[in-house]
Parts: sequence; structure tokens; C-alpha cells
Amino acid sequence: MRSVALFIAAAIVLAPRNTAAQTNTPRTSDGRPELQGIWSNATLTPFERPAELEGKEFFTEADAAEFTRATLERANRDRRGVTPQEDVEASYNEAWMDRGTKTFSNLRTSIVVDPANGRVPPLTSAAREAAVARAALQKRRPEGPEDLELWTRCILGRTAGPPMVPGAYNNNYQFVQTRDSIAIDSEMIHDVRIIPLLNQGETRPHISSAIRLWMGDSVGHWEGDTLVVDTTNFTDKTQFHGSDRNLHVIERFTLTGPDTLRYRFTIDDPTAFSRTWTGEIIMSRAAGPIYEYACHETNYSLPDILAGARAEEKRDEEKYGRREGSGTRPK
Repeated sequence: MRSVALFIAAAIVLAPRNTAAQTNTPRTSDGRPELQGIWSNATLTPFERPAELEGKEFFTEADAAEFTRATLERANRDRRGVTPQEDVEASYNEAWMDRGTKTFSNLRTSIVVDPANGRVPPLTSAAREAAVARAALQKRRPEGPEDLELWTRCILGRTAGPPMVPGAYNNNYQFVQTRDSIAIDSEMIHDVRIIPLLNQGETRPHISSAIRLWMGDSVGHWEGDTLVVDTTNFTDKTQFHGSDRNLHVIERFTLTGPDTLRYRFTIDDPTAFSRTWTGEIIMSRAAGPIYEYACHETNYSLPDILAGARAEEKRDEEKYGRREGSGTRPK
């Protein structure tokens, strides 16, 4: 009897550990981790490591508490401005914000985890030139809506992804999961990605490189209990920290508990960045529901911006006999 007991004990010790069972993660009917539901990535954790935290990859509990206090105080938009202009610029007060109230539970000092310095790698010379050209375009008088940024035109939210990174508000995502696909609805601009899921051994090439999409072309598969999503075919206007049309994003979704989801993304864009780089976000289940973010609802900014530009042109023509600050739109 003793030998049998020892055998059973040894088998338990040597058996492969089931991470999902250990963390008590929910499962679908086909045995996959249950990602379906509403998740939030709101956080005070900075995207890149601040200069004052150089060389420090993780907070201590005390450091995180002090960083949280200082960040909330500095970001408080309920404070009145010293001048009328400052008051106008702060018209979105704290009632509109949803940046979160704490840092991620992993206590990292930045979302960027690779390189080790917690900073986005330098851009290539071509990407730097493109960034300068975009900045110059934003400074000059717009000739049409195409001259304005995508979020100004309510075409694509900054946080929609991929990758899905937190912003000042609208940091919720709804996952709808089936055996063959998963859909991710971003609260910001209510953008939706529908990602086909491949079975083991199955392949599916990305769409033709001639076809470019705002959110790219995504294909997913399971590696154990981790959902891996591969996305290419972005447009040349979908810049992420300086990326270009060759942006390639690899996302990894891993449940680490019933209500926590570790989300890792790797950026591979050799024509824009000097090396690949990776970020890590800890998402938490949210009660919901997600309400529609109707970006153009009673939004007069776009016609007002263009009407103001035309009024300035008319003023310049009357004053100088020519238009100032315009020119042929870059192709």
C-alpha cells in the first residue's frame, strides 16, 4: 500500500501543471479559455517609462501608491485654468475621463516591456522623415478633410487597435467568442474586428497586399491556452508611434484568472523601427454595458475647421492678393 501511495504522489508531482485549472479560468464548451465578455485596460501605468523612473522596471507597492497619487493630482481636469484659454482647453472635465485610478497589478513602470528601458525604439531615417512631413501637414491650413488626422475625422479611434492600448477614456472592449472566430468591439469609435480562428495544422494566408484596411487583416489561432492574433495589411495612414504600411502586430491573449487577461503585443515593422518591440497590458473584466460612442453625433468640428480655413484664405486674398498657408496636398 505504501508503494502505491508513493507512486500516486510522484505522479502528481511529475504531472504537467494545468495553468487554467490552477487559476480557475472559465472554459467554453469546446474547452477553450472563455474570453467572451467586456474587458477594460484603463490604467495609470505610463505607455513608456518616464525619465524619473529610468532603470526601474517595477514599482514597489509604496512607489505605485505615490505614483498613483501624484498622477491623479496632475491629471485632474476639474481644476480651473488661470486664463480663459486654459478654461476652454479643459472643457472636457473629469466627468468625461476614464483613465483608471491605479497602475496595473503587474507593477511594471511602463506598458512597453521590451526593450528593457521601457521605451519605443528609435525610428528609421525614412520613418523620421515621414513623421516630419505629417507634422508639417498638420500645421498648415487644411484643404479638405483628408488633411486632418483620422481621430479628428472619427474614422479610427486611437485605442481601437491593434494593438489595443489605453487612452484617456473609452477603454472598454467587448469580446464575442465562437469556435471559429472571435469579434472584438472597441468602445472608442465602436470599431469591430472579426478574427477567424484556425484549427491546429490549418493555414490561411493574409489578403492580398494590394488591399489595405484601417485595422489591418487579422488571423488567429490557439497556442495552448493563449490566443495568438497575427495582423498585417494596414494602411499608410494607420500610424502607431510612427509605424508605416508595413506594420505587423502579433497579439497574445492569456487568461491569468477568472477576471484578468494578460494582453501582450509585439510590433514588427523594420521599415519604421530600428528593432521589434513589445508591450504588456493587464485587462480586467468590466460590468458593462458598452454604450455607443457616436463620434459624429452633433459634431460640428470638421465643417467648422474647413470653413475657418476658407475664411482665412479669403482674408489673405483680400489682404495680399494671394492665399497664405495652403498648397498642393501631398500625395
